[in-house]
Amino acid sequence: MSYFEQLKQSCAEDWQAYTQHEFVRQLGAGTLPAESFRHYLKQDYLFLIQFTRAWGLAVYKSDNFADMRYGQAGINALLDLEIGLHIDYCKEWGISELQLLEEKESSACVAYTRFVLDRGLSGGLAELHAALAPCMMGYAEIGTWLMQQPFTKLEGNPYRKWIEMYAGQEFQDAIEVEKELLERLCADLTEVGMNRVKQTFGTATRMEVAFWEMGLWRLM
Repeated sequence: MSYFEQLKQSCAEDWQAYTQHEFVRQLGAGTLPAESFRHYLKQDYLFLIQFTRAWGLAVYKSDNFADMRYGQAGINALLDLEIGLHIDYCKEWGISELQLLEEKESSACVAYTRFVLDRGLSGGLAELHAALAPCMMGYAEIGTWLMQQPFTKLEGNPYRKWIEMYAGQEFQDAIEVEKELLERLCADLTEVGMNRVKQTFGTATRMEVAFWEMGLWRLM
């Protein structure tokens, strides 16, 4: 069993609650209210800003050139491509860049991102990547899972682009690289170290659930 599968099994209920959340299901069915999705998009922009800072810590925590270059590639991808694409996607949903800049972080966003940064500061590189993994690998799993569900509707679904992006081969291939790194980092851990990584992964997964809940809160 891969280390990634061990991490998922260590928090199996929370992992399922995250990857098969009602927010995700409504995305697949195309029934999620636009207001909830717009709120999620604005908070996700703020999340990406903090996520980039965490990748900066990945460079700092690396003890060899290859891992430093990998961390740098993560920073470059976020700053030079992903955040810009996210801003453009938000514009398609009627959200201006000024609105993104003026958006206040929700409690869920603050809790999640500062937890990731704390793990990066206080733990080793394996813990940092374990904190990053639920977001990266979870979205890949969500995209694939949605494509397999009978309730998922693509034709006429306003969220089709979102689903296809995370189910797409380019994103899936990028996640495989991250999985390979996580496997290598976990292989060098003691039992105590692996338990810390599992705890970090589990907490980050629960934070992802809270992030979806934040989006559904807009329905209330």
